[in-house]
Amino acid sequence: MSSEGLVDVVKEAKKASLWLAQVRRLTKDDALRAAAREILLRKEEILRANTIEIANAEELMGKGKITPAIIDRLKLDQYKIGDIAKMIEEVASLDDPVGKPIIAMKLDEGMELFKTTVPFGVIAAIFESRPDALPQIAALCIKAGNAVLLKGGSEAQETNRMLFKIMRQALASKGIPEGAMWLLEGRQVIADLVKMEGLVDLIIPRGSNDFVRFIQDNTRIPVLGHSEGICHIYVDAAYPKRTTEIIVDARVQYPAACNSMKALLLDSRIGPKMVEYIATKLVEKGVVIKGCPKTAEILRAQKIPVMDANESDWSTEYLDLVLPVKIVNGVDEAIAHINRYSSKHTDAILTMDKNVAKHFLRMVDSSSVMLNISTRFADGYRYGIGAEVGISTNKIHARGPVGLEGLVTTKYILLGSGQKVSEYVGKGAKAFIHKRIIGNWESRME
Repeated sequence: MSSEGLVDVVKEAKKASLWLAQVRRLTKDDALRAAAREILLRKEEILRANTIEIANAEELMGKGKITPAIIDRLKLDQYKIGDIAKMIEEVASLDDPVGKPIIAMKLDEGMELFKTTVPFGVIAAIFESRPDALPQIAALCIKAGNAVLLKGGSEAQETNRMLFKIMRQALASKGIPEGAMWLLEGRQVIADLVKMEGLVDLIIPRGSNDFVRFIQDNTRIPVLGHSEGICHIYVDAAYPKRTTEIIVDARVQYPAACNSMKALLLDSRIGPKMVEYIATKLVEKGVVIKGCPKTAEILRAQKIPVMDANESDWSTEYLDLVLPVKIVNGVDEAIAHINRYSSKHTDAILTMDKNVAKHFLRMVDSSSVMLNISTRFADGYRYGIGAEVGISTNKIHARGPVGLEGLVTTKYILLGSGQKVSEYVGKGAKAFIHKRIIGNWESRME
């Protein structure tokens, strides 16, 4: 797509966003449910497109250009398509995030102030090669009243095209303008998008830290950053019974997920036998362990396979079955390590000591901090927000799994009846009432 063509597309999206911001919940929900039905009805078309992609990806893997983890992300089956449809249905069933009153206050007689939620406008979402990302992001943006520009990875191009076509047609059949949803392709569009301040209202990049930083450094548009997931589990001396099962789940269940455990910290007091047992169960699942000197010494003594970890391993997001393991002296050393190397995504502690747990939960500076559970639970669907556009490690606006509430901003609306500021300053100035009231601005206009 040329730069001129992209400008035309974004202008159409801007126009559609102004209309979509006024659409009632019923219209949006009907449109999303229609999209979910069409995805199920046309699953064979989606699977055929996905088959082409998997064949191309396997050829690249044979040449050593991509890893098996990328293929896992790309692959769809009828069950995953069913999950996609279910996710869209669940988004439709959520409360409308638009028009929610935040503040309602009487400033004086005949003067009332309202703060309410409103859509951002045009959201540009740049995401990785996961076909389910496109319908997730599109459903959430439409529900929140935003037009959306979708830029997926080239590896998922065929599947993304098919899902986009099906969703756009279904949404349009229920009254959502086609300009509210666009699929962008080509590398140049990213460089052009970041310059479109005034047309694009929010950029959501999903990918590596380097990619997110590139977007942040090259745009004046607000960025909701979803950085890489360097997630930790720390095993305290007072570990619970299911410790090893939780660890295996966090690393093995979906190795390429951003919320999978990427580094394991073991308290020195748990003893060599427990270290050996955890390592054995991980190795049985195909995990390659990269250990600190203490870890390597313990495992080599029992002839358990282990590689030597180096400094870069603690800040590397391994998307396949590789796991750096470090033995630490107590919870404070674990916290210090996590706060230094974590991507601030998700970190967990396994312990039965409530005081240690409280200390860890308070002191670890991440968007999700967990106790006695797999890091894989850091997910919008599992958190009950229906779906997510990503997991933000920002501290401004939205943090953690970002669902509908992260896709709206706020607007102040002040209703007056002829007041002047001069009446409220100087000698004999009128006083403000500043009294909380119930209701919204629209009800006052009826």
